[in-house]
Amino acid sequence: MKFSELDAKMRVYETAHDHSVLPGIYIVARIDGRCFTSLTKEKHNFQAPYDPKFRDIMVETVSHLMQCGFKVIYGYTQSDEISLLFDLNENTFDRKERKLNSVLAGEASAKFSLLLGDMGVFDSRISQLPSKQLVVDYFRWRNEDAHRNALNSHCYWALRKEGVSPRKAAATFNKMSVAEKNEFLFQRGINFNDIESWQKRGVGLYWETYEKEAYNPQTDEHVKALRNRLKVDLDLPMKDEYSQFIEKIIG
Repeated sequence: MKFSELDAKMRVYETAHDHSVLPGIYIVARIDGRCFTSLTKEKHNFQAPYDPKFRDIMVETVSHLMQCGFKVIYGYTQSDEISLLFDLNENTFDRKERKLNSVLAGEASAKFSLLLGDMGVFDSRISQLPSKQLVVDYFRWRNEDAHRNALNSHCYWALRKEGVSPRKAAATFNKMSVAEKNEFLFQRGINFNDIESWQKRGVGLYWETYEKEAYNPQTDEHVKALRNRLKVDLDLPMKDEYSQFIEKIIG
């Protein structure tokens, strides 16, 4: 059998389940850490419930993903997860889900591992969102999830630091309302409203335009040039303001 015949025969098994995101559909990738609880709390002993060092590693990983060959217009991270919004016309790998997921998971895992100095593994999944409103809803969902996680985490670790077992600490808050959890923290000297925004809302990365001094050799003049750079936003808005913020990014 000639190689061309063998190649055609076998490649169909590799590509039979290839699916591409249709044109005009927004692509959002969510990239999650695998077994990060043991990695961050047991093996590396990051500060609980939130550690700026871990946050910075995640932010650097998002920054890398936004500059590794894809046109990503917004990156968001909270805890051990990353969400990326692609430009509507992004066409890398012909928008094949399999390729996007495998490359993004690989890039995230490699960059994070280099920054940590240890192996960290991510998976990836693609959401195909047919409208701007669904994109807004997606990021609103992740933003509010960050707020919920922050409140629960601060309550949980407040008890853990008092010597309460993990199981009992987790069970304590199962039926508590948001107001009750806030009051629980307040009674322990923690005003949840005063906790740093990035813990409650996550961190956003997006492109901004700025002026830079440049030299034009043809005219022998110093001129102003416009450049793009990534902005790391540690103070994202919440609720309707965050929805409006995402709408502006989408354009």
